[in-house]
Amino acid sequence: MATDPTEQLVRLFAEESRVRAFAAVALGAGSGEEVARVAGLSPKETAVALRRLREQGVVTAGDDGELGVAYGLFKEYARDAAQRESRSDAADGPDSGDERADVILRTFVRDGHRLVRLPARWTRKKLVLRYIAEQSFEPGVEYPERTVDDKLRAWCEDSDDIDHVTLRRYLVDLHHLRRSEGIYRRPTALDDDAEAA
Repeated sequence: MATDPTEQLVRLFAEESRVRAFAAVALGAGSGEEVARVAGLSPKETAVALRRLREQGVVTAGDDGELGVAYGLFKEYARDAAQRESRSDAADGPDSGDERADVILRTFVRDGHRLVRLPARWTRKKLVLRYIAEQSFEPGVEYPERTVDDKLRAWCEDSDDIDHVTLRRYLVDLHHLRRSEGIYRRPTALDDDAEAA
């Protein structure tokens, strides 16, 4: 049996008689006879479907034998799925070590290398642009303009908000890239120290 709850539910509800029996219970049918009548199933189909639904824990029987939906189980599955998705997003997304910065980056960057849009706030915009420069260009390596455009174009594929030319201009204006005679280079720490002196 599958261990992923979503896959378990898909397999469980892949059979029509189980879906119909579950729906009947969800609509208030409290006994096997009521389920059979509401769902339009034979007594045998009903018994088999209810047994399977109870085995998987999605239908329960109270002390009085009254059938009910195990809503708590679905809430637990939903909570687990949200946590898995959150962990997956964190694993796939930027990880700078600064939680606040990572939240901003995950808001504006998808899959670690797709720009959704640039933030309106300048401090956030600078953070996203620095991230793009750091992810796209090695310090000290020279890149022809065509290569720079190709790298930045990939960032803009999911965004209607910005194009690669605007992105390139921002990176140059903020000194994340230096341009000289059609060649671009991301400054190294030594370049920054020399400029400061």
